[in-house]
Amino acid sequence: MRYTGPKAKKARRFGMAFTAKDAKVMQKRAYAPGQHGQSRSRLSEYGMQLREKQKAKINYGVMERQFERYFNRALKQTGVTGDNLLKLLEARLDNIVFRLGFAETRAQARQLVSHGFIEVNTKKVDIPSYSVKVGDVVSIRPSKQKSAYVEKMKERIKSFQTQEWLQLDSQKLTGKILSLPTPEMINNLINTQLIVEHYSRT
Repeated sequence: MRYTGPKAKKARRFGMAFTAKDAKVMQKRAYAPGQHGQSRSRLSEYGMQLREKQKAKINYGVMERQFERYFNRALKQTGVTGDNLLKLLEARLDNIVFRLGFAETRAQARQLVSHGFIEVNTKKVDIPSYSVKVGDVVSIRPSKQKSAYVEKMKERIKSFQTQEWLQLDSQKLTGKILSLPTPEMINNLINTQLIVEHYSRT
């Protein structure tokens, strides 16, 4: 199942902010929740590997079987498996919508895609897991641009700075995929090598 509980608690447990709200909470309480949060016990090697996989699943909003499929695809590609995995996750349409600033969280981005707000290369796509490709143009559909949500969002993204592998036109509400990102481009905080090691055990 996809995790739908309080993200701030998970952020504190994993030491990673999943949203801007999480980051604010962690500035005040940069330790795990619960009675013994400030004295973490040492994780086993397996525990550390499992922890990184859980961080990635929660961050991208991906369920277990889906995540395993992404890993298997990454394993078959040339190059570093962990980097390949990140590229596959970052290429999800809901993530692109989030990275372009059309949504403030990935959960909100999933809703926008599912509710028909998004098009890819001028064609409506309502599947959050849809994989975009280099050169694709992701846009807010013209029929949705007068909605209350989009009118408010237009003001917010005027000053939004997207990452270097994406190109945002905040006036036209479009974004182009210039490349697939390296871990450095997305300020990656997930240790994908531990995820690779986790799957190599099974």
